[in-house]
Amino acid sequence: MEPEHVTVNGRKRSQRPQRSHREVADELRARIRSGVLRPGQRMPTQAQLADEFGVERGTVRQALRVLQSERLLTNVSKGSPATVAPAPGTPGAGPPAGPLPTTAALAPRIAAAFGSEHVRIDALCLTSVSLTLAIGEPLREIHTGRLKPAKVDVRVLLPSRDIRLAFPVPVQGAVADPREDPVHQDWLAMRNAQGQVLRHNLLSLRSAYGIDVSVSFRALPFTPPVKLYLLNGEEALFAYYTVARRRHETDDGSVEMYDTEGTRSVLFAFERGAGPRETGFVDESRRWFDALWETISTELVLTG
Repeated sequence: MEPEHVTVNGRKRSQRPQRSHREVADELRARIRSGVLRPGQRMPTQAQLADEFGVERGTVRQALRVLQSERLLTNVSKGSPATVAPAPGTPGAGPPAGPLPTTAALAPRIAAAFGSEHVRIDALCLTSVSLTLAIGEPLREIHTGRLKPAKVDVRVLLPSRDIRLAFPVPVQGAVADPREDPVHQDWLAMRNAQGQVLRHNLLSLRSAYGIDVSVSFRALPFTPPVKLYLLNGEEALFAYYTVARRRHETDDGSVEMYDTEGTRSVLFAFERGAGPRETGFVDESRRWFDALWETISTELVLTG
């Protein structure tokens, strides 16, 4: 006879293969939408959920962060149990929340990715500002002892300093030599500063906690029209850079320029296993990123 286990609700369940964080999230999502877990109600503790589902606490944390990104839960990162959001969304299958701006959507997905033993993040972007900001939450979780991955590998593709960018660029036309273009030089300073902060913050995990960390940057010979984040080979987050006209302040005054607000770009999420189209998109995005990394990109040095 199979051994039995008692859930937090007192029910018995049979021992079975450990569930993934997506399966845990699906079950909790169903309880929220069916009214078993009501708006404003506190969730069971992470320890209780881990015992009920027969998984590690890291798996529970990943599941809770997924539900937080869907705006079904609040206070997931606090010490007390998470709370069912006041307006959890309408009943139905699949995540209820549509695409969100990068600032709102990226951080919880990155935090969930850090619940894995081996964290793998690939990013293609213009400056890495959004990624640097999003990494902050899992770093705090590591510092407090709630997370401790064994290995973290991060690869970032950024535009080369030597090309004439499509954006940001002055409305009146880019200067022939990028080194004499104040708009280009401001972008370059931002690219380098954000990359250095990202690299420093991640590499500090090696000396402070013994985590095996690798952070690599390579330069692209073109301006990426989109941003792409690949998380643990299981999820692809994709957004368009939408160009707009705005005024930019430089040391020599102000200039009209064409630029994009990357942190406000709407991020679309695709997961492997969510259907053939989503799985295909994740797999093809990974192949595309790997091809760029291994062929036309070059070594990138984060200096002036």
